[in-house]
Amino acid sequence: QVQLIESGGASVQAGGSLTLSCAISGYSYKEYSVGWFRQAPGKKREGVAAIDHGGLASYGDSVKGRFTIIKDDAKNTLNLQMSRLKPEDTAMYYCAADRAGYHGNWGFLLGLTDNFWGQGTQVTVSS
Repeated sequence: QVQLIESGGASVQAGGSLTLSCAISGYSYKEYSVGWFRQAPGKKREGVAAIDHGGLASYGDSVKGRFTIIKDDAKNTLNLQMSRLKPEDTAMYYCAADRAGYHGNWGFLLGLTDNFWGQGTQVTVSS
């Protein structure tokens, strides 16, 4: 049984930093993309960052240069380092793992992949 458990969500001030973590268990598709999505109230779910089996990372335009995705296969963890946070980064953040492997990072970020999902962790950025 695949489980993705996020942690690290918090309330921070604009300009601050935060690191989210995702503990992944039971997932054996290490050659597929894994990453993070977010969804703010009343808005569509947005692909934030993805990383493939080779370590290639891809980012949504709104977070490029501010967020870094890091995968540790030995520890089965996926982290999202967030810096220079803005109020518009406020959202529920979800860890996800591709279960089919038909698409790479960009398909993952565009929401084209069939994923396993975590329950989410809330990030709130105040101005």
